Amino acid sequence: MSHPTALIIGASRGLGLALAEEWLNRGWRVIATARGGSDRLAELNLRFSDALEIEHADIVQADTVRALGTRLRGREVDVLFVNAGIARSNDKTPVDVGEQDFVDMMLTNALAPVRTVELLGERVASDGVIALMSSELGSIANSTGFWPLYSSSKAALNMLMKGYAAERPHDPRALLLIAPGWVRTDMGGEEATLSIDESIPLVVDMVEANRGKAGLRYVDRFNRELPW
Repeated sequence: MSHPTALIIGASRGLGLALAEEWLNRGWRVIATARGGSDRLAELNLRFSDALEIEHADIVQADTVRALGTRLRGREVDVLFVNAGIARSNDKTPVDVGEQDFVDMMLTNALAPVRTVELLGERVASDGVIALMSSELGSIANSTGFWPLYSSSKAALNMLMKGYAAERPHDPRALLLIAPGWVRTDMGGEEATLSIDESIPLVVDMVEANRGKAGLRYVDRFNRELPW
């Protein structure tokens, strides 16, 4: 019996690494990407050498994603999960932010993830899931003004996936924009309300529950739809 496979883009640390470990613990095969070396991913590979493959890809360098797609030619995955993201100038406003910080967030958090889906989406099975790590902060309807520049990059991610889905009205795969909650990681910070163990198992449960359910949804870790 073959094991399902998850391709996780951005798995060197934080939520991406936790996703890889959770699926490996559930008996899945995992292809995990990193921009460079990752001691923690290497340690995970020692535990799951038969099930974990480590690949190189830098989400903001499209050529590396294209090269990954070439290396995976002829293979099919059940889940593509694009996790990469950055948070910068969280306390800034448009008048005092360094412009490059904003440009970097828009590239890394919005443009590059959807470009990655366009480049790798054909590797996903027809009953599979294409998932991207969004955020509750990407909801315009629910915005409180918290981290406004980061929030705008996640709202842009949501909009770009709306466009992706609209161009593919008959796509049979589940397309998920996932808000995992505010999680304590290097990016989320120590003030975040959830541990990784309180978030990621629920995220994986939700992704698996959506296999075979076509359409774009913006959901939290409990599979509850969020307002755009």
